[in-house]
Amino acid sequence: MVADIEIAQATKMRPIVDVAKDLGLSRDDLVLKSDFVAKVKLAAVDRVRKGRQGKFVLVTGTTPTRYGEGKTLTTVGLGQALNRLGTKGIVAVREPSLGPVFGTKGGATGGGRAQVLPMEEINLHFTGDIHAVGAANNLIAAILDAHIFHGNELDIDPTRVLFPRCLDMNDRQLRNIVTGLGGPKHGVPREDGFIITAASEVMAILCLAEGIPDLKARLERIVIAFDRKEHPVGAGDLYVHGAAAILLKDALMPNLVQTLEGTPALVHGGPFANIAHGHNSVLADRLALGLGDIVVAEAGFGADLGAEKFVDLVCRESGLRPDAAVLVVSIRALKHHGGAKRKDLAVENPKVLQAGMVNLDAHVRILQTLGMTPVVAVNRFMADTDREVDAVVDHCKDLGVRAAAHTFHEDGGAGGEELARLVVDATKASTHAVRFAYKDADAFEEKVAKVATSVYGAAAVKYDAAALEDLERLRAAGLDGLPVCIAKTQLSLSDDERALGAPTGWTLQVRGIRPSAGAGFLVVLAGDIMRMPGLGEEPAALSMDIDDTGHIKGLF
Repeated sequence: MVADIEIAQATKMRPIVDVAKDLGLSRDDLVLKSDFVAKVKLAAVDRVRKGRQGKFVLVTGTTPTRYGEGKTLTTVGLGQALNRLGTKGIVAVREPSLGPVFGTKGGATGGGRAQVLPMEEINLHFTGDIHAVGAANNLIAAILDAHIFHGNELDIDPTRVLFPRCLDMNDRQLRNIVTGLGGPKHGVPREDGFIITAASEVMAILCLAEGIPDLKARLERIVIAFDRKEHPVGAGDLYVHGAAAILLKDALMPNLVQTLEGTPALVHGGPFANIAHGHNSVLADRLALGLGDIVVAEAGFGADLGAEKFVDLVCRESGLRPDAAVLVVSIRALKHHGGAKRKDLAVENPKVLQAGMVNLDAHVRILQTLGMTPVVAVNRFMADTDREVDAVVDHCKDLGVRAAAHTFHEDGGAGGEELARLVVDATKASTHAVRFAYKDADAFEEKVAKVATSVYGAAAVKYDAAALEDLERLRAAGLDGLPVCIAKTQLSLSDDERALGAPTGWTLQVRGIRPSAGAGFLVVLAGDIMRMPGLGEEPAALSMDIDDTGHIKGLF
């Protein structure tokens, strides 16, 4: 099998100005980063959002294994297939984080014959957006500590600092640290920690902001700490939001690239869905909707995480409404949830496959609960048999759900034209409405309970003492009315990654609540979720290298 990077490196790309021209964008609308990468100016976004709007298709998935089930691959391939059918499709996905790229999962640009290009640049530093988020985040953190050091006029309680530093790398060693050591000249000692940049509130703000004024207003609202009287202290109280916005002004512009078949792709923003809201930028969506017939955008991980957060956070905030949802499933994931061992995932086993269908059923139900019309896309792997694939498609048809298998990895857009036709049909039948899991007026506990029971399938919610203390403080500050962004494992519908299938009768364990007032939600920490992942025993970085000519190997 030819490696993804070899396919990408062998592909002749179109000049990005030509890709833009096909969309109706001029050279003056672009800030060129290379011959094949450009940023699109915000003035162009504002212009096209006033015209005819395309259809919106959200791609999500069933509960994945640790290695991913091809959600980005399906998103990219579907965009290519739509263009083969004569529909002007545009792909919108998140920017890859260096953490997964060098960790277990690898890159996030698709795979095989369904990739966004230039693959190496996008998976590595790309246009510097993620680094800009880290710089803005850490500027706020540095100004905060400088304020405490230089007299602490705002009387910030060093034990109540909420705003962590961030780093775009999986580094468990930095989860819990002590800073300010070395004596009085070197700072005020306090406990601190790093989170991964994808989990930063600044990343969420970048992806939800509608322009520079909104960006500044959101940065100003960030709650960075509480004072000794337990009043919230915002980034605006330190007058740092303007400087942070300067660092983000270029990052706010959507990035335009192309797929392996020349389909336009917007790759912008990168919040994780298990610990953040999991969707690319609203500005990228608005740009794509103003330029294309159908926008194929990705929500992170399964429907319980990415799709729920897209509806309850992104749709609620932006007014965007999906016309259909594509639910990506793989045979190996279903067999995993049916109880198969890792070594047996490539072995045909109808009984185990059937047992794992409960996970597929649960995600179909979630999408329907959220008001979306699901189309199931079976991402076919080489080891899958016709009998297995047919069993999944037939199962979906028995549920009254459109379904088709695709071979985007092997065949590019040609491998999913049937799927593309089903998606087009689904968008034509759209009611252009969603159903939120909870109401704005619901109490915080009710919002969490509704997501836990109606989406995850939990029976109850339990709060640790620390979480109750967090909630009391947030309620006193008037922050408890915000929507909720529940951070939990992506490997199970529950908060326990070992619970496979569609577990019932379990209790969601809430152990902490963090305000993201600038983004517009409260982060609810459930189970053992960490906002700073760690590297595994054999990270992907160990298989990567670069030769004397600068040729990169091992990136996937």
